[in-house]
Amino acid sequence: MKIALFAASSSKTGKVYLDAARETGSVLVRGSHHIIYGGGDTGLMGAMADTVIEMNGNITGVIPGFMISSGWNHKGVKNMIITTGMSSRKEKIFEIAEAVIALPGGIGTLEELTEAITLKQLGLFRGPVVILNTSGFYDHLLTFLDHLSGNGFMGEDHCRLWSVASSPDEAIDIIEKYGGWDDKWVHLARI
Repeated sequence: MKIALFAASSSKTGKVYLDAARETGSVLVRGSHHIIYGGGDTGLMGAMADTVIEMNGNITGVIPGFMISSGWNHKGVKNMIITTGMSSRKEKIFEIAEAVIALPGGIGTLEELTEAITLKQLGLFRGPVVILNTSGFYDHLLTFLDHLSGNGFMGEDHCRLWSVASSPDEAIDIIEKYGGWDDKWVHLARI
């Protein structure tokens, strides 16, 4: 399965997050999954990519040309798709991916995760969306999403558009057991 990983590019993250990124890459390779990611060489993205490459896994980077010009691309990733910008990067990732896992990350990762949820709500992405909540990283976001639902900005059913995992193994288990798309989500998008 082609699984998109969204993750931090920051090199200042804690070891627990880097270890989880490496373990996610390892679990995906052991499961013979194809990883699609943002093409970077630092932070959680770089740690995950390094692990996948070391294990001879299947990985594709998708990165805007300006990031390559800045030297942000992972030199070890042989299959690198170059896009014109950030929006086309996400569009390409969603075009290829069959599932999404959001590892801890900054505002870029948050944007990618919320776009995945939005696209799924509208029926434009139909695969599983998993939030890897390493060491409770996403607890505040999950509380905020409940707050949105509780105040009528999202339907209660929309909170089932994503799943939450506490470990890479649990994330893959959720993806592999995914029951498929339900057309009711599109009808529920308008609340």
